Amino acid sequence: MRSEETSMTEGARPSVGVVGLGAMGRPAAEFLAASEFDTFAFDLDAAALDAIGQKGATPVPSLKDLAGKSTVIFVFVPSDDDVRTVCLGDDGLLAGAQPGSVLAICSSALPETCAAIAAAGAERGVDVLDAALTGGVRGAEAGEINLLVGGEEQVLDRIRPVLEPWCGSVHHMGALGTGQVGKTVNNLVHWAQISAINEALRFGQRLGVAPAKLREALKDGPTDSRTLREIEQMRFTWHKKDLANAFAMAQTVEPPIELPVAATAREAMLSITVDSVAALLADKQPDTDPAQA
Repeated sequence: MRSEETSMTEGARPSVGVVGLGAMGRPAAEFLAASEFDTFAFDLDAAALDAIGQKGATPVPSLKDLAGKSTVIFVFVPSDDDVRTVCLGDDGLLAGAQPGSVLAICSSALPETCAAIAAAGAERGVDVLDAALTGGVRGAEAGEINLLVGGEEQVLDRIRPVLEPWCGSVHHMGALGTGQVGKTVNNLVHWAQISAINEALRFGQRLGVAPAKLREALKDGPTDSRTLREIEQMRFTWHKKDLANAFAMAQTVEPPIELPVAATAREAMLSITVDSVAALLADKQPDTDPAQA
């Protein structure tokens, strides 16, 4: 990631809080703890807190405590309801956040959720960004997250130093909420690619060509992609949530946006699993047509 001349406050070194130590938050916390920044962490899982403490971060007992110690707070929790709870609760982050601090929503959330957090933050002098993650678990583990950020660009510029330890690239997408729009566009492409690749390889298999051979041939052609090359390394975890968010966003404009490819991917992904992809690439014939599963 390109380094830019920035400072959090007048010469003060930022302190960083990480909420949520799951598949995405834990690697970010570890990279931050290994950097020059004081790093505080909160999670409901005591074992996760113990583990991050061994990596150099400071576990804290509450969200308010974390917020009071941090000038930049990153939120990595699963759902919109979780985002609202940790940010807006009576004992949540905004209840303890310092004026002038920055709260970055790294969860996949709807733009209206980000807007609600930002409105509450503004009352307390806290700047809010939506900072959506792309790159998956492997990108997180490698410190190469591609971060799509919505909100005031000058606020993003202030926190760039604390993004460098765990992000490979950072893109300012526009106003608050546009980071989540960018993430959803990414998700639409991602799940459509997986669905199309799976269907195409099964088509070839049924007509007598081994999927592994087909993939090698496709890698040398115009349809090559990271998804084609790495599909067996993917977890297929969040397709229901990601596509539900896309359909929800599509209803926020008039006329609503039609998403026929997303509708097809939503159905196709119901039968695509880690095991089914592994079997496909091993050229094992399915017992039933996956479209009928």
